[in-house]
Amino acid sequence: MPNIHEARILILSANGVEQDELTVPRDELRKAGAKVDVATPDGKPIRAWKLKDWGDTVEADKAIPDAKPDDYDALVLPGGQINPDLLRINPDAMKIVKTFVESGKPVAAICHGPWLLVEAKAVKGRKLTSYKSIRTDVENAGAQWVDHEVVVDQGIITSRSPDDLPAFVSKIIEEVGEGRHERRQVA
Repeated sequence: MPNIHEARILILSANGVEQDELTVPRDELRKAGAKVDVATPDGKPIRAWKLKDWGDTVEADKAIPDAKPDDYDALVLPGGQINPDLLRINPDAMKIVKTFVESGKPVAAICHGPWLLVEAKAVKGRKLTSYKSIRTDVENAGAQWVDHEVVVDQGIITSRSPDDLPAFVSKIIEEVGEGRHERRQVA
């Protein structure tokens, strides 16, 4: 089981990410001692969305094609409407998501971030949550959707919105400490 002080965590993000869903986990996981890298499609800074308008520019640590899942202990998928919609059609991002799901390492998705889990065909038969507007997408992909601030199913962590960030980050730290999970195969 990796200690959070020794953990390396990857966050995948693109333009239109909900600002707090990227910056709060990044900053809180770093405060807890983890090494956190933000990977963007081209390794360049991205523009965040802040509730109802454009927010801050967020620096990237690397390009998504350069991120190697073997180098990390967990994956974080922030939401916003635009960000996961861009990433779910990005072959490099989806390869990383699928690799993490198959590895049993913790994968955390918040708000619209579970769209990436749907695209990876990783939700069938699992219990999870998301932002309410994608509930039908999640259910149509075969998941049991529940309305809780944080839901964990074999190391796959999901939350609904920025209001859930304290519970979301806390659960990421807990799941990193538990390490890999033997996940049942989903079709």
